[in-house]
Amino acid sequence: MLELRDATVTYGAAPAVSHVSLRVEQGEMVVVVGPNGAGKTTLINALAGLHQLADGELVVNGKKISRLPRHRFCDEGIALVPEGRRLFTEMTVRENLELGSYRRAAKAYRRETIEAVMGIFPVLRERLEATAGTLSGGQQQMLAIGRALMARPKLLLLDEPSLGLAPAIVQEVFRVIREINAKGVAVLLVEQNVAMALDLARRAYVLEEGRIVAQGSPQEIRSHPEIERAYLGQA
Repeated sequence: MLELRDATVTYGAAPAVSHVSLRVEQGEMVVVVGPNGAGKTTLINALAGLHQLADGELVVNGKKISRLPRHRFCDEGIALVPEGRRLFTEMTVRENLELGSYRRAAKAYRRETIEAVMGIFPVLRERLEATAGTLSGGQQQMLAIGRALMARPKLLLLDEPSLGLAPAIVQEVFRVIREINAKGVAVLLVEQNVAMALDLARRAYVLEEGRIVAQGSPQEIRSHPEIERAYLGQA
């Protein structure tokens, strides 16, 4: 479905991501893990069209989209849940959700999709007319995911969805991510919570200093002694 080929993303002259290749198949769950400063957010923002590639190619369903305007990425079936959620806090929950369905193809199904989102996040139904800024951190993360789902994506990109959340809420968010994937939406998850991310994934990539240093199944990633020590807290 999505393939990134030998991609480099720069800030000025400095490369933030260097010669990275990865793929996400239709309906697949893929995670990218790595330490702070590894380039994970830069990478996922490039996949969403927010950063242009300095080199390499991004291909979706056989179509090269690297040079498309960023607003066109959504038309290719890609939706992003950004780090920090980035909600419109003075707008209501309903209004934030509706903003996710601005595309004509998605807008035609707005009522149906809102009902589907309410089915995934029942707590949001009770807060539809509340302003987003009054929600708890966990509820805001649910709203951010729901807003992305309003675009009816084929590929959902999630950047650090567990950030700043209590452990019990993280468990619920990860359960929902698994449920969304089970409904056929491909997911690429960028996450610092390596153990939980690997429990979700079909395949995983490890990013360090802007480069992929390991890839494979979760079992293969866990079999690397250096990765176990660095990311899983094993002696």
